[in-house]
Amino acid sequence: MNDQTAGDTRVAIVTGAAGTLGTAMCERFARDGVRLVVADVALDPAAVLARRLDPSGDNALAVAVDVTDYASVEAMVAAALSWAGRIDVLVNNAGISEGHVPTWEMPLEAWQRTIDVDLTGVFYGCRAVLPAMLGRGWGRIVNISSIAGKEGKNNPAAYAAAKAGVIGLTKAVAFEVAARGILVNAITPGSIWTAAWARLGEEQQAEVKSRHPVGRFGQAHEVAALVAWLSSDECSFSTGAVFDISGGRAGH
Repeated sequence: MNDQTAGDTRVAIVTGAAGTLGTAMCERFARDGVRLVVADVALDPAAVLARRLDPSGDNALAVAVDVTDYASVEAMVAAALSWAGRIDVLVNNAGISEGHVPTWEMPLEAWQRTIDVDLTGVFYGCRAVLPAMLGRGWGRIVNISSIAGKEGKNNPAAYAAAKAGVIGLTKAVAFEVAARGILVNAITPGSIWTAAWARLGEEQQAEVKSRHPVGRFGQAHEVAALVAWLSSDECSFSTGAVFDISGGRAGH
C-alpha cells in the first residue's frame, strides 16, 4: 500500500532545470503546487529560477548537479531528502547534443560526452532516486528522450544512440518496479522552440517545421504539460511507455 493522499504536497526533482524545457517544467510544477528541487550543472541560473518561483525558499531548492558524476547525483538526492524528507517525482531532463558531423568525422570525446550526459546520466538519476521511492511505495520517473531516438535521421549518431538508449532503459526500469507503485515513462519531443532555433535563418526554420505534419515547432509549455500529467495520480496505468510530442513527426 502506498502512503500518498490527495492532500500531499509532492516533491519533484528536475535536472537540466535552467534550460528552456527544464524551466517550463519547473514553472508548471510550481503552478501545480509541487515543491521543487531545481537541479542544474550551473548553480547560479538554477538559483535565480528557484528564487523566481518561490522567493520564500520554502518550496524551491536550487542544487548543483553533474549528471555524469554519480557522487554528484547521489548528493542531489541526499539534499532533496534532507530538505523535503521525500522524493515523489524525478524528471531526467539534462541533455546535450554535440558532434553535428557524420559518424566518420565525429570526435571521440563528443561521442563519449553525449553518451555520458544523455544516457548514463539518466541511469544515474534512476539508480540514485529509486531506493527512496521504493521505501515509500510510490513514485514517478519521467525520462526525456527525443524523436531522434526513434528515427535517427537529421541528428548526430551519438545523440540518436543515447536517446534510443533512454527508451530501452525506461522500459527495463519500468518493468522492474511496476508492481512497487512506481511508474517510469519516457517522452520523445520533436523540435521544440528554443533560442538556438531562433539563430537559424527563415529557410532553415521552414525546413525544420516541414518535418512535423502540424507545420510548426513545439512549445516548451506543451512538453511541460505532458510531464506534469505523467507525474500525477491521473497517470496510473501507463508505465514503460514512450509518449510522442512531435507534431505528428513520429508517424510521418
